Amino acid sequence: MHGLINRAIELFLRDTYGHEAWEEIARRADLAPPEFEAMLDYPDALTGDVLVQAAQLLDKAEAEILEDIGTYLVSHPTAAALRRLLRFSGADFTDFLHSLDDLPARARLAAPQLDLPPVALVDRGQQVFSVTVGKRGTAGFAFGHVLLGLLRAMADDYGALVLLEHKGCRDGVETIDVQLLEAAFAIGRSFVLGAAG
Repeated sequence: MHGLINRAIELFLRDTYGHEAWEEIARRADLAPPEFEAMLDYPDALTGDVLVQAAQLLDKAEAEILEDIGTYLVSHPTAAALRRLLRFSGADFTDFLHSLDDLPARARLAAPQLDLPPVALVDRGQQVFSVTVGKRGTAGFAFGHVLLGLLRAMADDYGALVLLEHKGCRDGVETIDVQLLEAAFAIGRSFVLGAAG
């Protein structure tokens, strides 16, 4: 597993649950030293164990933790660069949805070794979409749950009102249903091309 993914998991757990919780999770997962280096590769099993230990310590489902990580990647101040990169995908949430097919390729531009699973959008009409997440690349966990959290946070960022539902995994492909109820439900977060906002 690429260190960037592991580092994102670590930062989420540290920022959300505190340094002591992270240290305990790292100890239980036999991670020594108790931190991930962003540019190193780690065994997939280690990443999986960190998630298992986090779920047990926090008494939360792994899927819930992964969804929270997706939200964190867009909404936390330490992830402002990723938010900006995602906002370049379109003027509104619908544009953003239509750019999801390019997400793995964009990730590889930033980190060539980062092999995210393929993402595809199916427009079912009347503002209803299905997002599929293909068989996992270096993201050996259920990446669809991370994407679900990311979609939820991006909808808020754009001010869109959406219903999102993870429909499960079949033959290694996860499906997320997206129903766009109102594209301009609220005022979205400020975003100006070429600015740091």
